Amino acid sequence: MIAKTACSDFLHFFRSWISNPLRVAAIAPSGDSLARIMTSEIAALDGPIIELGPGTGVFTRALLARGVSEADLTLIEYGPEFIGALQSRFPTARLLQMDAAHLAEADIFEGEPVGAVVSGLPLLSMSPDKIAAIMAGVFTYMRPGGAVYQFTYGPRCPVPRPILDRLGLEAMRIGGTVRNLPPASVYRISRREPLELSRERLRYRKSEAEIDDVAAFSNEAGG
Repeated sequence: MIAKTACSDFLHFFRSWISNPLRVAAIAPSGDSLARIMTSEIAALDGPIIELGPGTGVFTRALLARGVSEADLTLIEYGPEFIGALQSRFPTARLLQMDAAHLAEADIFEGEPVGAVVSGLPLLSMSPDKIAAIMAGVFTYMRPGGAVYQFTYGPRCPVPRPILDRLGLEAMRIGGTVRNLPPASVYRISRREPLELSRERLRYRKSEAEIDDVAAFSNEAGG
């Protein structure tokens, strides 16, 4: 049964790639080894979770295997060819057919409740403006300490450095696999820690202030 489903998913994905290679950007669904890396840092307590571009649901199944509740998942899928299968396989997840670049104005959550975002989007085939809109959108819903998990077939993070800098984000490679078609790497993208909140920096600033106070007192005392 599992092999039959995998074969069906491959054919479905391959047909989608044939019809729109720039939007799908891969000839086959992501493999289980990539799915394990993509979800390795996510736990049930991180919910709610957004998944961008779930496709046939490979990462979705991996999230459920990590203990994430299906009801905590919001699946953002643009391709109409994947919607029916996703609805059938994950009936209690929230499924929204929309362009992820419009997340910021969609108002799909109140406040910042999201603990993680898993992205299967082909960022390498997108314009910088669209990538920036997607990243800005997901981080409007991200709680402190949350992160985006993004895979890529390229040699570096698919979110360009100028976009990371503009949005105050940082990227770290957390793993990769050659057991995928094609081989892929996974990056964790998160907010940079403000330097002002660093305990060491605060301690240093306090020491500087104390030195200035001593110097001022010495000058007033004629020392």
